[in-house]
Amino acid sequence: MVLKEAAKEYLNKKPRSNVNYLMGEMFKIKAPQSRVVSITSGKGGVGKTNAVANLAYALCQTGKKVLIVDADLGLANVDILFGLTPKYNLQHVILGQKRLSEVIVSGPGGVKVLPASSGVEELTNLNADQRKRLMAEFSHLDEAYDFILIDTAAGISSNVIYFNLAAAEIINIVEPDPTSFTDAYALMKVLSVKYGVTDFKVVVNNVISEGEAKELFEKLKLVSSKFLQINLHYLGYVLHDEKLKEAVRMQKAVVDAFPYAKSSRCFYQIVKNLCRIPKEHIDKQGFNKFLTKLLGRGE
Repeated sequence: MVLKEAAKEYLNKKPRSNVNYLMGEMFKIKAPQSRVVSITSGKGGVGKTNAVANLAYALCQTGKKVLIVDADLGLANVDILFGLTPKYNLQHVILGQKRLSEVIVSGPGGVKVLPASSGVEELTNLNADQRKRLMAEFSHLDEAYDFILIDTAAGISSNVIYFNLAAAEIINIVEPDPTSFTDAYALMKVLSVKYGVTDFKVVVNNVISEGEAKELFEKLKLVSSKFLQINLHYLGYVLHDEKLKEAVRMQKAVVDAFPYAKSSRCFYQIVKNLCRIPKEHIDKQGFNKFLTKLLGRGE
């Protein structure tokens, strides 16, 4: 429609010899860019990957197109949680053995998964040909997906920092456990003090009530505001739920297996909160910019 209007304006108002006008209008039309969100945690075992899987599934149920990039080098569990058995991963794309379309697998509910873990370390040591090939393979993703969720490893290792710095948005998963609280703060401290990251979204997992979740968030916000120059945004909470554990044993997202469970309702509320963030507060940098930063070619 935009192109048709540009053509109509060109024919009606511009000299027919001015072909540069219509071409200029065509190049102003930009493909929608994906929201690239890293989902991370300072401590392992806080339900990070489970959150990734459920948020992805819930987003798809609201009509969004979602790709999960499984970047957890040590514990790549997204495929296991979805009951998938991918034959290939990002490493095969880097080596030129497979196309990206042959590596991305389809999960339940329309979720797409890129098994990337085995190729994560190679991303920091690509030669010029490999970098060019990878950029070409990924060039279409901005048009294909509304959300690209990066499932990072836990902790403050170089790979965790690597992916969090490249993503446009960071969701920090924390539990009501002293070590989880301390490690969540430590992760944000490293990203803010050493690398200048100032905005974090927080999801409080495995709580017995909304009040407990908000109390933990306010405590984290208080400590952060006192010692760090960062902004924390409360995205929501997930209630402790035996149905969630049962869904894991079934190799399904709880929002799929038990859509009316209390934890499922929490995940849908988080998705609602995520989607209604004002546009001016979203850096829709797109996957190509993410990849450029990831490959060390950004500013």
